[in-house]
Amino acid sequence: MNDSIDVLIIGSGPVGAAFARHLADNGVTNILVVEAGSALTPETGLNIRNLTPEAREVAWRRAREFPLAAVPPSQNAKAPVARPGTHLLNAAGAGDDPHQGMPAAAMSSNLGGMGVHWTCACPRPGDSEKIAFLDAAELDAAFQTAESYLRVTAQGFPQTALSQQIITRLNQHFGAARPVARQAQPMPLACTPRDGDKPCWSGVDAVLGELAQADVRARRGVEIRTNTLCRRLLTHAERVTGAELYHLPDGEAYTVTAKVVIVAADALRTPQLLYASGIRPHALGRWLNDQPQVIALIEVDAPATATSPVQPMADGRDNVSGVTWLPFHEADFPFHGQLMQMDTSPIAMQQNGPASGKPVVGLGLFLAKALREEDRIVFEEETDALGMPRMRLEYQLTQEDHARLAQALKMVTQVGDALGGVAQGGEAMILPAGTSLHYQGTYRIGPVDDGTCVADTHSRVWGYDNLYVGGNGAIPGATACNPTLTSVALAVMAADAITARFFR
Repeated sequence: MNDSIDVLIIGSGPVGAAFARHLADNGVTNILVVEAGSALTPETGLNIRNLTPEAREVAWRRAREFPLAAVPPSQNAKAPVARPGTHLLNAAGAGDDPHQGMPAAAMSSNLGGMGVHWTCACPRPGDSEKIAFLDAAELDAAFQTAESYLRVTAQGFPQTALSQQIITRLNQHFGAARPVARQAQPMPLACTPRDGDKPCWSGVDAVLGELAQADVRARRGVEIRTNTLCRRLLTHAERVTGAELYHLPDGEAYTVTAKVVIVAADALRTPQLLYASGIRPHALGRWLNDQPQVIALIEVDAPATATSPVQPMADGRDNVSGVTWLPFHEADFPFHGQLMQMDTSPIAMQQNGPASGKPVVGLGLFLAKALREEDRIVFEEETDALGMPRMRLEYQLTQEDHARLAQALKMVTQVGDALGGVAQGGEAMILPAGTSLHYQGTYRIGPVDDGTCVADTHSRVWGYDNLYVGGNGAIPGATACNPTLTSVALAVMAADAITARFFR
């Protein structure tokens, strides 16, 4: 097959889908989205969490068929275990240090990327998490569009006496110095509330909107091509002219030409593709940062008076508190805090229910990593299961990071004191590096081509007229909050710039 298209988008996750939708809404047609993995559900990009447990297992089993995911797991007892639907970058495990080299680094390879597996938290960044060099009004408008695409709402779960008490007590203990917008509050979630049931979680189907329907895509000139690996971008002078594509099931290789190319593969594989294509700016793969993460189980005192009964599960876990957000606040709470009713938590902890019988919520504290150019992806001559340069991560925590983790461990106790106590058997623990899945910085944007960034403020790769990048790797600073909303907002800004430069 030889195709001549207007826009080639590599990667079908939330960011690739946002590019496709926003460009289509801007009137651009002849858009091709390629995805190396397969569709896990008949519906385009449905969030796996909306399925029955049996159907989820079927989808996860299909995800494990992808060549990178089919590598046998390590027999090393210290090796992290990938979350369902994802696969580790390094299946062989790690040494004694759970942070050296980011042993829990993982990816997903399927239609919709991480957007069909994620837990849908979509807070806006605050304080130093904000990208200061971007135009504030333009970024705010992009955030609003991103929130509409992801269907972000703070009403994903109905308020209960228990959820209201959690918020009230957190604000009594942590809210004195905070502005109203950064008080404890229901977590902004990408979902659609449903009466009497869990919310319908947003996947890439939500981001695509009506483009999730194949007939609509055909009518509007948008194609999603699965099982299609992009092995190399084709360049001439200061332009990308197209790409070499490879259909994994039958081994057919072919080329496409494109007016504009967008790489939104993820924070690891976007740099990998650029490197394999000979596009190697100094900052590519550098400034890699994860969000160190501390988790615990917190017992919650039952409200003294309740408008609705608190009904913990048989083992004491909570099922009525929803998800609460305690935002990053530089001065006294330099963490992103989320308290999740246990059936929404992506990380399982051993918990048989406290003897007190109190409801239990899962607490997660995400930290902003100290940025270092030395934290990076190293591309080796050896290739991976797809024939791409094998990646190795050089990554470690600094003294500042360790001090912040010690502070986070103490903060767990303070949150427990505010709500009812840390549950026995659910004491605070630091997770291996990479567990958050929030990898950033590897092709970060910047205001000046000074060697510390890969792309400009509208995500165009320096030195190339028509090559753009998207995803968490474009985020230039250290953040503690979930990055998906920011990445989609940056894609919206980039799509507007692409439309103005090439299609007006």
